[in-house]
Amino acid sequence: MSGNTLRRIHDERWVVSRAWVAQHTGASPATVARWYQQRQQQPSDHRFPEVACVVERVQYYDQEAVESFWAAWRQDVGTGRLQAAGRRPGDGRGNQGGGSGRAQRDKAVATALEALREAGGHRQGLGAQLAREHGGNERTWQRAVGEARALYAAQPAAPDPDTPTSRPTG
Repeated sequence: MSGNTLRRIHDERWVVSRAWVAQHTGASPATVARWYQQRQQQPSDHRFPEVACVVERVQYYDQEAVESFWAAWRQDVGTGRLQAAGRRPGDGRGNQGGGSGRAQRDKAVATALEALREAGGHRQGLGAQLAREHGGNERTWQRAVGEARALYAAQPAAPDPDTPTSRPTG
């Protein structure tokens, strides 16, 4: 028999592979692997079962134990995030584009933008200076300066107050 068998009988009981568990639950293979890896950290009624047997390097679990685990997990945890492995979508600017983290980041970007305006543009070490003046991590301020530089570059230049913008008629 090949190692790709999803179900088999072992010691007069049905056992199932991780691939079967993924099909049965709708979870990604990475999620099933995490359930097994972190099983000791879960309460006993939410614990993924131990390996029942290994055939051709494929681990099999008692099917009844898997189904009991899945019923308890579905009841208490839910299935809303299954098949959503990896990073959550966001705007690429931290904290998935919302929440208090984004508000703090926006404030830091505004502070950095003001510093750029006062200095007439970017200068080396601005992130470190802002970290010293306002507290926080230097790398966080460097990222805020990076965002502020993009905003600064996109803004039209302020008119020179010494240059007349219109000529009086008359």
